[in-house]
Amino acid sequence: MVHSYSCATFFTLFTLTFSSFTSAFTSQHYSDALTKSILFFEGQRSGKLPANQRLTWRADSALNDGSSANVPLHTLSCFNVSSDSVDLVGGYYDAGDNVKFGLPMAFTTTMLAWSIIEFGENMKGELGNAKAALRWSSDYLVKAATATPGTLYVQVGEPYSDHHCWERPEDMDTPRNVYKVSAQNPGSDVAAETAAALAAASIVFQDSDSSYSHTLLQTAKSVFDLADKYRGSYSDSLGSVVCPFYCSYSGYNDELLWGAAWIHRASQDASYLSYIQSNGHVMGSDDDDFSFSWDDKRAATKVLLAKDFIVNNIGELQAYKQHSDNYICSLIPGSPNSQAQYTPGGLYYKQGQSNLQYVTTSSFLLLTYAKYLDSNGGHASCGSSMVTSETLITQAKKQIDYILGDNPMKMSYMVGFGDKYPTRIHHRGSSVPSVHDHPDRISCDAGHQYFNSQSPNPNILVGAIVGGPDGNDNYGDDRGNYSESEPATYINAPFVGAAAFFSGH
Repeated sequence: MVHSYSCATFFTLFTLTFSSFTSAFTSQHYSDALTKSILFFEGQRSGKLPANQRLTWRADSALNDGSSANVPLHTLSCFNVSSDSVDLVGGYYDAGDNVKFGLPMAFTTTMLAWSIIEFGENMKGELGNAKAALRWSSDYLVKAATATPGTLYVQVGEPYSDHHCWERPEDMDTPRNVYKVSAQNPGSDVAAETAAALAAASIVFQDSDSSYSHTLLQTAKSVFDLADKYRGSYSDSLGSVVCPFYCSYSGYNDELLWGAAWIHRASQDASYLSYIQSNGHVMGSDDDDFSFSWDDKRAATKVLLAKDFIVNNIGELQAYKQHSDNYICSLIPGSPNSQAQYTPGGLYYKQGQSNLQYVTTSSFLLLTYAKYLDSNGGHASCGSSMVTSETLITQAKKQIDYILGDNPMKMSYMVGFGDKYPTRIHHRGSSVPSVHDHPDRISCDAGHQYFNSQSPNPNILVGAIVGGPDGNDNYGDDRGNYSESEPATYINAPFVGAAAFFSGH
């Protein structure tokens, strides 16, 4: 189809996007940001740390996760707490606490994998570290999905007692309850996201470790079957254990379509394409959605499936291109379809709590969609206007540059990057003296002296991207303000891909 547009309209969009842009950073700066964004994940590791651990202020933690001996007897009747004795050592702590939440961990895994799939060729010497970060979580998800047939273990740690304490993971003595979903207690959202993560990871390891890649893909299919056959939200099955922490507000249909899309991309199994065509209309394919996060996958699923139309000419998926255009155009200032809100300093502002998660996910989609469009000289249609891939790249660059320090506060929101960055982040392991500097145990209550301290965190969590500034571009560097000062794996994971892109351009 040929799209007509006026030169005036195109120039206006081009000018709005490019006029205030100056190149604040070089490819070397982005390479440094890439290195640090991957290093961050080593600070979030749970379990037995490897000999090549680079953030050496961390030490082994949660070495008995999954053991029934680690679960208090009085909790076993509550919210599907598992009394199974399985190996659930490893994985990532999601943010500044010491709980292993399955939904954001799976999403983090998917986004690390997608970052490598699309932009791994730009990672150069960091590719090995990126794959190691991915494998740390994919190994854990395989264990969680295969330890007990028909079961997916989706959380380790009792969140209320964990959040009551301020203690480093090495000293953890709060209950390490294990929670699961199954046919009897469904969790289609977390299971389908886990399937997406494993399928995406299987693509990454296809060439370097074909046996492992096969295991990942077969496990993804099995977990997807559990998600699809026994439908229900894990929020209903697990209640206050996951809500309000990582409640599945968007439901589970978005994850089912997302999971199917990733398994299709990994396997090229036509049955998953048929599933997408048959179920897409009731799973959100006809709706425009303008958010992408650990909870809501609708916009990203459309971009993922649009690739098959743009690059692979699968005509049945043409509608996903139009919906992807609508999402992308919503982010472009001056576009007829623009819906995004920006701070006075130019930061995409979705909501007050951990806003930078939306900045990194949307920037990643802008760059990925630009790559797809570039593959055949295409463009995004914003009403009667045409938006080129260059416009998308520039819009993403402005957001990434803002995170790295080109902002009204003149500070980086990545710890350890640049001369000025957050020093009092909301993170237990970073803010409490390390076991190397303070070998004696620091108890649950004793740790609060470090939480309340005005001193900088003693352990620098290099590469951590915090929640970010408020809607007026202000940031107080306040450990108590977790909405702004807490880092999270799902903020960093899409940033890895974006930093890789710019390090190579």
